[in-house]
Amino acid sequence: MSADNHRSTGSPIMRALAAMTMMSYVLPGLAAWVWPGLRAPLGVEDRTSSGSGYALTFDDGPHPQGTPAVLEILAREHVYATFFLVGEQVRRNPSLVQEIVAGGHGVGLHCDRHRNLLRLAPWQVRTDIARAEDTIAGACGRAISLYRPPYGVLNASALRIARAHEWRTLLWTHAGKDWQQQATPASIAALATEQAGEGSVLLLHDADDYASADSWRRTAGALPRVIETLAARGLNAVAP
Repeated sequence: MSADNHRSTGSPIMRALAAMTMMSYVLPGLAAWVWPGLRAPLGVEDRTSSGSGYALTFDDGPHPQGTPAVLEILAREHVYATFFLVGEQVRRNPSLVQEIVAGGHGVGLHCDRHRNLLRLAPWQVRTDIARAEDTIAGACGRAISLYRPPYGVLNASALRIARAHEWRTLLWTHAGKDWQQQATPASIAALATEQAGEGSVLLLHDADDYASADSWRRTAGALPRVIETLAARGLNAVAP
């Protein structure tokens, strides 16, 4: 590269254009995460489609211990849930996806590798989502219709891909923060159900691969209390 070209690409104008391009890539998803009021215009949802009942969702699985533990409780309580799966975990535990489906539960796409999309280039986002779709759809034997990005953080590439596939991009209204080391079954249940009502979407995790060790045990401990609390409010678990 010539000295003139180097000065040109490093000029304030070029740097400003580069910054604007990057922000146009980052801002849509960041806005949806920070300002819930902007989610609908961006095609991002955080309520059940019917506006009634509550949606119980689990991210980051499948997990060899956490997923069976959660499935056992759901079966005992006759409660429906949706599992947003990670491609690399599906490849490690493929039979668990069939257990989720056999239990009558829903499956959504989370990612292939659990990374913040704001740190990935557009081609990396496309590659990750495409591989996740192939893995997850192949394992569960059904087409993907629901999408949730890692950490609930989107970018322009992810939004475009979800729209092109006609997937519903679903975040949440209530999080139990069960990934935290200091979380307890009681704190998880309290956070997940605090002021939860018709149309709420609850976020929990049935895996600890991207969280504090054994966090799935605390989630499993909280789950009966979550179900009981919401049932006492007259709420039923529904498909999101």
